Amino acid sequence: MNNFKTLEFDIILDKLAEKALSETAKTRCLKLKPSLNEAEVRRWMDESTQARQIIEQTGTPPLSSMTELEKIIDYINIEAMLMPEQIEHVLTFLVSCRKMKEYLRKAEGTGLNIACYGGSIVELHELENEIKRCIVSSAVADKASSQLDGIRRQIVIAGDQIKEKLDDLLRKNKTWFSETFVSVRNGRYTLPVKREHRNDVSGSVIEMSNKGGTCFIEPSSVGKLQTKLDELHIEEDSEVRRILYSLTASISENLRAIKLNMEAMETLDFLFAKGKLSISMNASPVDITTDRKISIKNARHPLLSRETAVPLDFKIGQENRGVVITGPNTGGKTVALKTVGLLSLMAQSGLHVPANCVSSFCMHNMVVCDIGDGQSIAENLSTFSSHMKNVISILKQISDESLVLLDELGSGTDPAEGMGIAVGVLDALREKNCIFVVTTHYPEVKEYADNTHGLVNARMAFDKDSLLPLYRLEIGKAGESCALYIAERLGMPTQVLNRAHTAAYGNQNEGTSYKANTSPDEKAFIPPRIIKQEKKTPESQSNIAFNIGDSVFVYPQKEIGLVYARANEKGEVGVQVKGEKRLINHKRIKLNVPASELYPEDYDFSIVFDTVENRKARHLMGKRHEEGNVIIIKEGESGK
Repeated sequence: MNNFKTLEFDIILDKLAEKALSETAKTRCLKLKPSLNEAEVRRWMDESTQARQIIEQTGTPPLSSMTELEKIIDYINIEAMLMPEQIEHVLTFLVSCRKMKEYLRKAEGTGLNIACYGGSIVELHELENEIKRCIVSSAVADKASSQLDGIRRQIVIAGDQIKEKLDDLLRKNKTWFSETFVSVRNGRYTLPVKREHRNDVSGSVIEMSNKGGTCFIEPSSVGKLQTKLDELHIEEDSEVRRILYSLTASISENLRAIKLNMEAMETLDFLFAKGKLSISMNASPVDITTDRKISIKNARHPLLSRETAVPLDFKIGQENRGVVITGPNTGGKTVALKTVGLLSLMAQSGLHVPANCVSSFCMHNMVVCDIGDGQSIAENLSTFSSHMKNVISILKQISDESLVLLDELGSGTDPAEGMGIAVGVLDALREKNCIFVVTTHYPEVKEYADNTHGLVNARMAFDKDSLLPLYRLEIGKAGESCALYIAERLGMPTQVLNRAHTAAYGNQNEGTSYKANTSPDEKAFIPPRIIKQEKKTPESQSNIAFNIGDSVFVYPQKEIGLVYARANEKGEVGVQVKGEKRLINHKRIKLNVPASELYPEDYDFSIVFDTVENRKARHLMGKRHEEGNVIIIKEGESGK
């Protein structure tokens, strides 16, 4: 579940739940997770597609929240009487069910399977009509029964008679009263008598004003009429309760059908929530396969602005199981990583994804990631330690059916060791045969990916003129940090840049320096990592200043070796490591100690690099021809 939060899948589920009306459907939305059954995922995806089509063709579905229905059913189960507002909730649901059935009946012509849910909805016309007749504006209507209608007419008549008598008293003795109208206090008709005239009006004090200056008195002359009115109110209450009990009983008799309708409506609420989410994200259905490959076209992160997000094209699988993304900071590497992971989770959960419909996603038994700082104060873990803890856990649990996403692999520690760890983890992922996407800054990791079967480089494009990232992923190309280039364009002094270059790359580009204030049309200094991407010619190899006898470091293992052959046309340098001769791309080699400091001039390197047999053969050849005399030259030695 932590991976869900890291990839922001939980936010997608929150947005899905917002599209639902009923609490049950909202809960179902929040609990949605990727299925491990391909047929189930395909069915879920198809349901999302159908729900969206019905909404677009027929309009907004007539769903209701059903918020109070569960409580109402609980009251019915304990044989309690429902109040008018509760019965109105039932009525709202019944009307919604009837309209939904009509709504789906219109959609049946489209041939969509979701429309068949209308057949499981029971229309309760009699109950609906009875509630409409008896309950109006959250109260029992006069016409709910003839008896209630009669009682309420008598109540009106009795009330009018009382008011007529009291109005007569008000007119005849105006000085006794503080107001000129009859007031109803505590359900009794009263006159507002001034305190000093309290004894002039015979009757019962029902209430006093706040300051005590007025007594609200029920005159004795209307006592009998008030008693009759009280009796009528008791009869009214009794009849209202009888009607409510009757309606409650009718609802109880139809409870089984109501519950079945609730299940159907909750399911439809969930399905239409998926359709609404698809519309709001401008998403599309995508193909789901068991083939171990992902192909994404014109995708965007669903939480980024549709207007500003740069579309992502991405492919992985088949021969290339791993993609290594490189490029400058803020270039969008992490967004690309999260987009691949989030869209994979959405697709495997049967949700439409914001990508072209030609996109396809494969099934994963898990989607795991290590993204972000991860520093833990509570566990006293540094950023690097936290990353390593996550990576170790990931390597233990994944299989060939997993998707692994690692951000800034090997960062947070010594660059040489971090690079070595990055290469080691990539090897471990290759052995697992899982699909994985990794971001990194290490140039040696780019080189490793470029020369390792099953891996492919990718980069986030960068505009060197504007110094702004383009957020466009380019598969098959390694990215550059561009730090020295950016520093130059921002006005860093030339001598500082040259010193920085020497510290970073040594003397491999000796004689080349930065040009201040370079215009976009001029070719400014290109750092070695960019030069290495250009096609080499035999003449250009002379710039790769490794001489025979140089002691060098070979990365990523950081082994020490001796150069036995200068660079060939492919830029490969012959290096002898632990007695074994290898051809190694010059980009993986760094000078340790030059030969000039290790050996005297005109030193015979055959002593170091030749076998005893070859040295004897060379000695004989120098004197005379001898049949059968053979010098064995291993691969890479011809450059000597």
